[in-house]
This record gives sequence, C-alpha cells and structure tokens, in this order.
Amino acid sequence: MYSSKIVGLGKYIPEKVVTNDDLTRFMDTSDEWIRERTGIEERHWVEEGDGNTTSGMAYKATMQALERAGMKPEEIDFIIFATLSPDYFFPGSGVLLQDLLGIPNVGALDVRNQCSGFVYATAVADQFIKTGMYKNVLVVGSEVHSTGLDISTRGRGVAVLFGDGAGAMILTRDSDTSRGYLAHNLHSQGKYAKELWVENPGSRTPTAKVIENASKNPEDISYYPYMNGNYVFKHAIVRFQEAIGEALKDAGLSVNDIDMFIPHQANLRITQFVQKQLGLSDNQVFSNIQKYGNTTAASIPIALTEAWEQGKFKTGDILVQASFGSGFTWGANLYKW
Repeated sequence: MYSSKIVGLGKYIPEKVVTNDDLTRFMDTSDEWIRERTGIEERHWVEEGDGNTTSGMAYKATMQALERAGMKPEEIDFIIFATLSPDYFFPGSGVLLQDLLGIPNVGALDVRNQCSGFVYATAVADQFIKTGMYKNVLVVGSEVHSTGLDISTRGRGVAVLFGDGAGAMILTRDSDTSRGYLAHNLHSQGKYAKELWVENPGSRTPTAKVIENASKNPEDISYYPYMNGNYVFKHAIVRFQEAIGEALKDAGLSVNDIDMFIPHQANLRITQFVQKQLGLSDNQVFSNIQKYGNTTAASIPIALTEAWEQGKFKTGDILVQASFGSGFTWGANLYKW
C-alpha cells in the first residue's frame, strides 16, 4: 500500500484587479451590496492579449509547483485538469497543458465537475497513486470566468462572484501510509442541474439555432451562467457539513481533530455558516475569497497554496478540503500533512 504525499503547490493569479467599485461602471451595484452578500472585495480578471488562457495559467501555476517540489516536468506521470472554462469546447485543457510542459504522450484527464472539480480530481489522483499505476500526478484547477459573464445589471447576481486564476498540486507516491490523503467522498444530485448551469452551447441545441436565437432575441441569454442563489446556498450549507462529517468518520476522526478547513471559496457567508456549525475557530478556517472571488475549480488549490505559504499548518496537522457546486456535486478530501 502507498499514500499520496503533496510535494509541490503553486498558483497563478492574473494581474488585472477588478474591485467592487470598478463593477459599478457596468451594473447597478455597490461595494457594500457585494461585500454584505458575498464577502468579496475584489477579483482578478484576465485581459485580452495577456496570454492568460485557462491552460496558460495552469502552466504557470504548475511550473511554480514543480520548482517548489524540486522536480522537472518530465517527472510527471499523469495530469488531471479540473475546469468549467476550458480553452475550447474540445479538446480539453489537459492536453494543452501537457504540450506546454513538453512531456510527450503523458496522459491527461479533464474533470468537468465545476466547483467540485478539484475535490473530484484529487480523489482520482490519490487512487491512481495508491494502486501503483502512477508515481507522480499533477492535479490542476484553472478558470477563466471573466470572458463568459454577463457584466451588466441583468447578470450582476452571477458576475460579481467570479474571478480568474489557477492552482496546481503535485502528488507523489509515499510508503508512509500514516500521512497523505486519508479519506474522500464524492456525491451528486443531478435533479438540481438547472439551478446552477449554462444551458448553451451544448449538444442538445444545435449551434446554428443558438446563434439564430441570439441574433433575433437579445433577451435570450441562455449562453450566460444562471444561478438560483438562495437555493444553492441552502443546499451548500448542508452538503458541506455532511461531506466533512463523512470524511472524518471514514478516517476514524472527529471535528475536534481538524486543524485546517480549506473550503471551496464560493461565498464567505457559506464558509462562515459552516464554520459556526462545526465549531471551528477563525484560525482553523482559510478564506481568500475577499481577494479573488469564486474561482470554482481553482479556488481550493489557490487557497491550499496560500495557506501553505503563510505557514498555516505543520507536520501532522489534519486538513479538510470540501466543495459544493453545479450539478449539484459535492465532496471532501481529508489529508494528514
């Protein structure tokens, strides 16, 4: 038996900062309105021509993770890429990252579980390593939301939430099974898919029809994200707690054993609610949504990287990663540092 050990962490955030006040130029909103409902103060968005594509930012985060791990790209055996905003409809961004890294023929798997993408990708990587199939697995979350948002009063309920960025984690095989990832759980509830989704483009509606509808009917905004905010919030606060409790039970631990909770940065109010229900202190929860907004699949690896950079945990500490999002999908990973 083997365990999966984190040996490298990296992140990349585009330079352009978009504050809440900046958004007031495009929509009827205010800094106070956004902070009160989400906790977000600013986010980073890519700029046209800056080269910050989904795969490009993933490459920059990966190179930082590799440097910190003391590894070269050719030592990576497999890539798992989580994103809801791939460079293209197809192929996925995993192969584009593989090409940028210059590691011919290494397998690349794209995970499309949106906000829960990194939790799902981590669980898959852990199984590949524990079964002995691969030794070094690169797990990435990267998102470019800004190019697909309705940046207007009509779309403000979603547009104010999301930011761009990438995070990377390198897992390697370790014979010390007392450390590493201890437990995972992954769940879904597809009957709520339409509560948080982008309807088009997709294979259900011919592309030509989407284009025709958009040209004839300006109110047809099915190609922009839709979210039933209150509904998502109510489900998220329940599923976060369930997933964390399940992971702890599977590992024979309790809430009292948690040293650091690193949630998907969906909404600061969700994190604060879950924190209160679990009885965790501010020092046991890491949040950076104030600076970056919701970067979906990238949010956990960015937060994990920053928490490590700031010395928020030490050897032997128990870390919990958890997420909830579109699908609905949710889950948790439990790691002993």
